[in-house]
Amino acid sequence: MASDDNGCGAEHDPKTYWYHGDKAALQRRLKRIEGQIRGLQRMVEDDEYCIDILTQISASTKGLQAVAVNLLEGHIAHCVAEASAKGDPAEAEAKVKEATDAVARLLRT
Repeated sequence: MASDDNGCGAEHDPKTYWYHGDKAALQRRLKRIEGQIRGLQRMVEDDEYCIDILTQISASTKGLQAVAVNLLEGHIAHCVAEASAKGDPAEAEAKVKEATDAVARLLRT
């Protein structure tokens, strides 16, 4: 698949991905989740109450889901929309399939 001007293709310059402008915010969210995971490791190490650990697992999972939804929303808003606007039905269909496959993977987790 060829590279798109908006960074939605498989071959790309990383600086052209649509989320590049939000990269710092995305990294902050992921670092926060990383901190939650490290906290979970400490909780297990410190023999914390199982329900408290499960509560933190739920919070970490919701954080990852929020990041995933944000990326999926951006893919649809940028990559799918751009492919559709180009008037190339095959490319648009491929981008929709990528989004559908991503949703299927998220629902399996």
